[in-house]
Amino acid sequence: MTLLLHGVYKKMKTAQKNNGHMYSVSTLTREIKFLLEERFPFLWIMGEISNYATPASGHSYFSLKDANAVISCVMFKNQKRGLKFQPESGMKIIGLARISLYEPRGSYQLIFEHMEPEGIGSLQVAFEQLKKKLASEGLFEDAHKKPIPFLPSKINVITSGTGAAVRDIIHVARRRFSGCHLEIVPVKVQGETAKNQIAKAIVTVNLVSKKADLIILARGGGSIEDLAAFNSERVARAIFESKIPVITGVGHETDFTIADFVADLRAPTPSAAAELALPDKSALIQRINTLQASLGHAMGQRLNFFQQKLDDFNSRLKSPDRIINDFKNRIEEYDQRMKRTLKTRVRHNRERISWLQKTLEGRTPLVNIGEHKKQVERFTTALGQKMDSRLFAWKTKTRELGVKLAAFNPRSVLDRGYSIARILPGKKILMDAADAAVDDQIEIVLSKGRLVTRVEKK
Repeated sequence: MTLLLHGVYKKMKTAQKNNGHMYSVSTLTREIKFLLEERFPFLWIMGEISNYATPASGHSYFSLKDANAVISCVMFKNQKRGLKFQPESGMKIIGLARISLYEPRGSYQLIFEHMEPEGIGSLQVAFEQLKKKLASEGLFEDAHKKPIPFLPSKINVITSGTGAAVRDIIHVARRRFSGCHLEIVPVKVQGETAKNQIAKAIVTVNLVSKKADLIILARGGGSIEDLAAFNSERVARAIFESKIPVITGVGHETDFTIADFVADLRAPTPSAAAELALPDKSALIQRINTLQASLGHAMGQRLNFFQQKLDDFNSRLKSPDRIINDFKNRIEEYDQRMKRTLKTRVRHNRERISWLQKTLEGRTPLVNIGEHKKQVERFTTALGQKMDSRLFAWKTKTRELGVKLAAFNPRSVLDRGYSIARILPGKKILMDAADAAVDDQIEIVLSKGRLVTRVEKK
């Protein structure tokens, strides 16, 4: 162990003699930083993004890795403004960066100035990202598509004022329906300001007092860079918020833009957009003539049918004289039938009355009257006897009750020499001497008259 430490110390002394001085951490880090930045001022690097994050500062921090190594990276927000797509974790990119060493931590990192997706262009990635975003918000759904008017009286064409697209649209419109009013709204269809002009034009067309029935948004073909304005979010949202239906005719038949997905109807070319916006006037006239002929033929057939029905009704309709004669004959027939019926009914009733009379003669009521008279006499005699018996019993019982009532009459008792004593002034009947007191007035009721006395002694 002692020998090992001695060897290390000897090497350190030798290194100090060769360099001539001792490094501090800051000095060594600064020199390493200088060497790295001088050796790699700018470099192209390829790798896969991981741990991508963008805090409130707006700068983006991430790692770039391959199968064997990882490097910390940063891209400041000023450099991010030039990107055509949104970096994401897992995306493989090719970028221009410079290497730098962060002295407080002693770690190096790459500062990106520019990057693009590996294999496909940034505009294509931006297209797919925006398409996915707007689709998730429902901007492409059929429920939001407005119906295209069959025959618009006014169409606003938003396109370049000098391009071939506007000439194609005007030519097709004149050929298909020359009476339609076209109003050209010239805008830039390419360049940095194109998307703002297009979106502003859509909003302006919706705000005018005499609005158009339809908007055609068009431009000729071009690369994906040329069509960038029609792949912008601002134009897409302006189309979605438009109250006027929008037909897009952008590029060639194989070109699809974000505006096509949001529009109410997509046409493969500007000329096709005009074809879809306006019906063919000559075809409409021909169709009207055909319908007019069909209508005339149908009306003729209908009139013939009604004429036949009228003739049939006329043939079946009788004259008033004939109808009156028919009713007169029927009345006479009913009169004869009624007379025959009445004669038959009278004869039948006469026969019935005769039969009933003979039957009644065989059952004269005099016999029944004599029998009922005798029965009434018997009932009368029995009723008189019963009433006399009942009356005698009632008289006997009444005399018995009168005798009993007379025996209990207080007057009869007084007539036999008895009297009734009552204490005044309440006239309470005095039955016990204890109920009276000295000096009480006593009323004595006699058979004839009354006496009032006073109690002097008990």
